[in-house]
Amino acid sequence: MVGERTVLKVYDRRLRIFVGFAALVLVVWVLRLVQMQLLSGSSVQDQIAELTRQSGQSKQLATLRGRILDRKSRVLATDEPRFYLQVSYELTSIYDERVRRAKLAEASKKSDAEASLAKIQEQLDARLADLQQIIEKCTRFGLSRDEIENRIRSINDRIWNLRTFVAWVRSGPDPNILEKHNNKVSSVSLSEAIADFEKRFPDETERLLRISQVNDIAEMSSTQPAKRKRQSKRPVNDTTEMRSTQPLLELKTADDVFAAQVEFMNEEDIHILPKAYRYYPYGSAAAQTIGWVGPATQERDKKVFADNKLASYLEGEVCGKEDGVEYVCENILRGRRGELVYDIDNQLIDQTETQFGQDVCLTLDIELQQKIEQYLTDSRRNPNYKAPTAAVVIDVASGEIIVQVSVPVFNLNAARYNYGSLASDPNNPLLNRVICQQYPPGSVVKPIILIAALESGLATVNEIIACPAQATPTGWPNCWIYRANKRGHSEIWPNNARNAIEGSCNIYFSHIADRLESVALQNWLFRFGYGRQLDLACPQANGSGAELRKFRQLQGQISSVPSPTAAGVFSFEQIPALNDGEKRLFGIGHGNLRATPLQVANAFAAIARGGIYKQPRLFLTNQPALPAGEPSAATSTPPTDNSTTNTDIDLKVSAQTMQVIYDGMAAVVRESGGTAYEAFAYSGFSDQGIRVYGKTGSTEKPEHAWFAGFVQDSNGRKLALAVIVEGGQHGAEDAAPLARDIIKFFIEAGHIGRTTSN
Repeated sequence: MVGERTVLKVYDRRLRIFVGFAALVLVVWVLRLVQMQLLSGSSVQDQIAELTRQSGQSKQLATLRGRILDRKSRVLATDEPRFYLQVSYELTSIYDERVRRAKLAEASKKSDAEASLAKIQEQLDARLADLQQIIEKCTRFGLSRDEIENRIRSINDRIWNLRTFVAWVRSGPDPNILEKHNNKVSSVSLSEAIADFEKRFPDETERLLRISQVNDIAEMSSTQPAKRKRQSKRPVNDTTEMRSTQPLLELKTADDVFAAQVEFMNEEDIHILPKAYRYYPYGSAAAQTIGWVGPATQERDKKVFADNKLASYLEGEVCGKEDGVEYVCENILRGRRGELVYDIDNQLIDQTETQFGQDVCLTLDIELQQKIEQYLTDSRRNPNYKAPTAAVVIDVASGEIIVQVSVPVFNLNAARYNYGSLASDPNNPLLNRVICQQYPPGSVVKPIILIAALESGLATVNEIIACPAQATPTGWPNCWIYRANKRGHSEIWPNNARNAIEGSCNIYFSHIADRLESVALQNWLFRFGYGRQLDLACPQANGSGAELRKFRQLQGQISSVPSPTAAGVFSFEQIPALNDGEKRLFGIGHGNLRATPLQVANAFAAIARGGIYKQPRLFLTNQPALPAGEPSAATSTPPTDNSTTNTDIDLKVSAQTMQVIYDGMAAVVRESGGTAYEAFAYSGFSDQGIRVYGKTGSTEKPEHAWFAGFVQDSNGRKLALAVIVEGGQHGAEDAAPLARDIIKFFIEAGHIGRTTSN
C-alpha cells in the first residue's frame, strides 16, 4: 500500500506539472492570438497581410497604343482588332513529352500506381487525339500541319521554360548566383538557372515533378471561364489556372472568323479572340516620317520602361522602330497597363486603371502627301519617276511642315515582315531623304550668298561683275552658260545682283563669296539653318521620366571637314573652319558644302518672312486628341504671316537687300532669261493670284537637280518648298516642273490661292 501511495503521489505531481505546463503554453498561444487579431498595427499583422498579398495574384489589363493623326485629324496609325484562333496551354501541353512524363511520374507515386498510370495514359491519349483533330481543322485556315505543329512546340517551350525558371526560384537558388546578380532574380539567365537547378536536383524525374507543380504563372492563368464538357478525358490534377489561351493562327477575313466560330463551337480549349494590331490606313504615304512598330525584343527597347511595371514591355508587345514618329514619340503613344491585384482568397485588394496611349498630331496633310508621292512615281507624268526624290513644303507663317516626301516609299503595313528586303534595296526606301540625306545645294544657296555679301558691305546692289564668254582662271569655277554654249552673261544683261540671281551666274557668286571672311560666310549659312540639326522635337508627356528621343537627321556641312560631333550641332562654335580657297566653291553650292532638303526649304521660308528665322514644326500642340475612333474635320489654326514667337530670330536683313532677292527670284520663273521660265511660263498661276519666287540648282559629282523657293497668294499666305532629284542633270528641266505641279496640288487642296483653308 505504501508503495502504491508513493507511486500515486509521484504520478499526481507529474500530472500537475504537465497540466501547469500545458496551461502556460495555452496562455501564451491565446495572448499571441489576441495580439495578432487585435493589434492591427503590429508588425505581425503587417507580415500576415503582406504574405496574404504575395500569395495572391495580379492580373494586368491590356492597353491601346495612341494614334498618329495628320493636321486634319485623319488617322495615320491606329490599333485595330485582328482575330486570332487561340488554344489553351492545357491542351497544347499534351504535345509536350516533358509534361506527359511528369504526369505519369505523379501517377506512379500513388498507392494504386498501376491503376492510376492506366487512367492517366488513357486520358493523355484521348487528349492527344483531340489535339490532332484540332490541328487538322486548323490547316483549313491557310497553314500547313508542320507550321501549326511548330507553333504548338513554340508555345510549349516558352511556357515550360518559364515554369522551369519559377520552379528553380521556389526550390531555393544558389545564394552565390543571386549575389552575383545583386539579388535580382530577373537578371539571372535561363541557362544559368537551369544549370543550378540540374546541379541541385540531378534526378530528372524529381525536376519534372517540381516543374509540373508550377501552374500559377500568368501565361497559365485563365482569361476565359473554363467549360467542363468532357471531364472524363482530362488528366488528374487539372486546374482552372491552366486555362489560358495562346494565339495559334490569325483569322484574316470575316469569313474565316465565322467559319472558325462554327468549326470550334464545342471546343472548350479553343477561343476566337481579338488582338490589337498596328494598322496604317494610308499604307506607304509618309512612311519614313511615320515609321512602324515591331516586337520589343532588343535590349535598347526594353530598358526604356524597365523600371515601370505597368509600362514595361511584355512578351509579344510592340514598340516604335527607328526612326519615325512611332519611335520618337514612343513615350506618348505607349499606354500604361491597368492592374487588378487579388489576395490568396481571390479577393480584389488593389486596382490600377488602364491609361491608353495618347494621340500625336502631325502638321502633315496626308492626302496631299499621298498625291505627291503617287505623282512622283508615275511614269506617265514624271520622266524621272525611277529617280530617288525628296520634296518638302513648309507653311511660312507657322513653320509647319505640310508635306515631307521621300521616294521610293514602302508599305508600312508590311514593313516589319519585309524589313530584310527593304534594308538591302539599293534605292534605300527606308531612308528619309528630307532629313537623313545631305546634298551639295548647288545654286539654290546663291540667295543666301548674296544676302551675306550685301549685308557685309562687300557687294552692292548695282555693282556689275563681268561674266565674259571665256574660260575662267585656274581654281575658279566657270559659269554654266559658258560650259553650255560658250557664252557669258555679260552678253545678255548688266550682270548685277538681281540679274545674277535670275541667270544663276557662277562668276558673280563665286567672286562675292570669295570676298567674305570664311567665318562670316559660315555664320550666315548657319543663321539660315545650314550646318546644324533642326529641332523637330516630339512633345513629351509630363512626368513620364522616359528618355527624350529625337529624329535621326544629318546636320549638313558648312566647313572644309565634317563637324566632329555625332550628337548634332546646335551652336556655331562647334563648326570647324572653312579653308579660304574653298569659299568660291561655296558661293555656287559646291565643294564640301552640304545641306538636307529640309534645311534648304526652311532657309527659303526665312527669306519669305523677310529674314525671320523659325524652327520648322512637325507636331501640332494646339489640337486636342479625339476619342478613339471618332472622326473629325478639325484643323490647326496657324498664326498669321506677321506673327512671331519666342523662337523667331530676326536675322537683321535690310529691306533693300530682301527686295533684290525677291526681284531676282521672281525673274527666275517669270522672265524669259530666268532659269525656270520655261517650266512656269504656262502654269496659269498669275491668273489665280499666285506669285512664285524660285531658284534652280544643279550639281556635279554627284549630279543632282534642285528647285527651291516660295509662293505667295493675293491673301499673303506663303509656302516654302524644296525639291531634289537624285541623278538629275538640270534643275530647270528635272526639278522645276515637279515643283510647279506640286504647287498646283496645293492650290487644288486649298492651301493657297484665292480660296484657302488650313
